[in-house]
Amino acid sequence: MIRFDQVYKRYPGYQEALQNISLEILPGELVFVTGPSGAGKSTLLKVLSSIEKPSSGTVIFENFNLAQAKDNTLNRIRKKFGMVFQDHKLLYDRNCYENVALPLAVNNIFGQEAEKRIRAALDKVGLLNKERMMPITLSGGEQQRLAIARAIVCRPSIIIADEPTGNLDKGYANDIMNIFFSFQQVGVTVIISTHELPNIPMRFKHIHLENGQLKLNQQPYDQLPA
Repeated sequence: MIRFDQVYKRYPGYQEALQNISLEILPGELVFVTGPSGAGKSTLLKVLSSIEKPSSGTVIFENFNLAQAKDNTLNRIRKKFGMVFQDHKLLYDRNCYENVALPLAVNNIFGQEAEKRIRAALDKVGLLNKERMMPITLSGGEQQRLAIARAIVCRPSIIIADEPTGNLDKGYANDIMNIFFSFQQVGVTVIISTHELPNIPMRFKHIHLENGQLKLNQQPYDQLPA
């Protein structure tokens, strides 16, 4: 479980990016974080994944307060998160296989175990036949799928995606969302920020932000209202 309790995030020279945020995310939940540009969605995800610490308040994950955790604890916790970004953050001087291999190398996983994981991740997102291609030769949707493969190769318990379909047409966006849904259906916690909710007949939690404030914390429901 992840729990925010009265969390604030302030950047020097700017207004508070997050103000008094209190919420819980349970293991295995599908969560959508919505809000307009500048609402604090990306900041919430960065604090949630321990990329940044809150200015005040507590963020509890696996009985650790991330606001006070030391670097070695944070490094261990970060390995439990798989991050997917709107701009992919791929390395364009390395092929698809090499891009997916990077997180494994950071975690000292090499050899046959690494090869097995890389090919399984690429297969999961439908890119196994393009493992030796360079990312620049892929379509936008394929690049995002490659970013997902890289995020899942270390088998995280939580996947966080920051507007992963913002630059994609509807067809590609639906494909990407279906990949995320497939992970949640096998027990992975999936947290996705987006400008608007997809119309899906699935249980999910809806968190809505405006000007850094929590405006809606909707518990899971089976289907969007008509």
